[in-house]
Amino acid sequence: MYGATWCGDCRRSKSLLDALGVEYSYVDLEEKPEAADEAQAISGRKNIPVVVFPDGTHQVEPSDPDLHAKLVSLGVVPA
Repeated sequence: MYGATWCGDCRRSKSLLDALGVEYSYVDLEEKPEAADEAQAISGRKNIPVVVFPDGTHQVEPSDPDLHAKLVSLGVVPA
C-alpha cells in the first residue's frame, strides 16, 4: 500500500487492513517521496492510497466495502 499520514483515505484503508489482521507492506510517501512515481506508474493516477494485491491488481482510494470484498475474493480474509 502506498500512502501518506496526511491522507484520510490512506488512514481509513490502513485501519481496515489492521483491523482485519492483513499483513501488508506500507510505503509512506512522505518518508519516501520518490515512491510516488511508483504508485503513479501502477495506478495511472496521482491519487492515494494505491493498494496493490498479490494477484497483481490494484485499487485506488478504495471504499472499505470494496477493499474488504477484494480481500475476500483473494481468500485473504473470510467472507
